[in-house]
Amino acid sequence: VQLVESGGGLVLPGGSLRLSCAASGRTDRQYCMGWFRQAPGKEREGVAAINTGGGTPYYADSVKGRFTISTDSAKNTVYLQIDSLKPEDTAVYYCAQGPACGSRWYRLGNWDYWGQGTQVTVS
Repeated sequence: VQLVESGGGLVLPGGSLRLSCAASGRTDRQYCMGWFRQAPGKEREGVAAINTGGGTPYYADSVKGRFTISTDSAKNTVYLQIDSLKPEDTAVYYCAQGPACGSRWYRLGNWDYWGQGTQVTVS
């Protein structure tokens, strides 16, 4: 499985971005797709996750109301819409794939595959 992120960049506070993650390889069944981020000097943290088969998405409390995760099964792509960006959102954003989403989706060990990341800078 390969995951390729895109859509990062430099944006002013209050702006918006839409990140994309295209999956290739093993895409013949339902799985969980997630977004994580890692700021300089900080640990990687879960931002949002969603089952490709549908269902309620998961969000970190710090991004609820500003971030929206969605999927396009036909394109094997997951998106992260980020609105009302803040300087503290500056980080490398990573896409991940795992077997199934659950209440502990944010744990790094629950994910099988990772993308290379895309930089988001809010300044």
